[in-house]
Amino acid sequence: MQASVHEAKTNLSKLLEAVQRGERVIITRHGVPTAELVPAKKSQVKFGILAKELGNHVPDEFLEPLTDEELADWYGE
Repeated sequence: MQASVHEAKTNLSKLLEAVQRGERVIITRHGVPTAELVPAKKSQVKFGILAKELGNHVPDEFLEPLTDEELADWYGE
């Protein structure tokens, strides 16, 4: 399916429904393909991956300022 920029702006919801149904939607500008609407990929990032191991407790030392030696290591000095 192809749609001009104007058609895409006017019918975005319908075009998104078409993408969800598996259709390929190409947006054209002056008849030239410019963009393609594709389904969004699910994130590969998993937040809280260590939550089971650490529990809900954040160790007190985690929030303490770094020592001068740790800062030097951090900055590669």
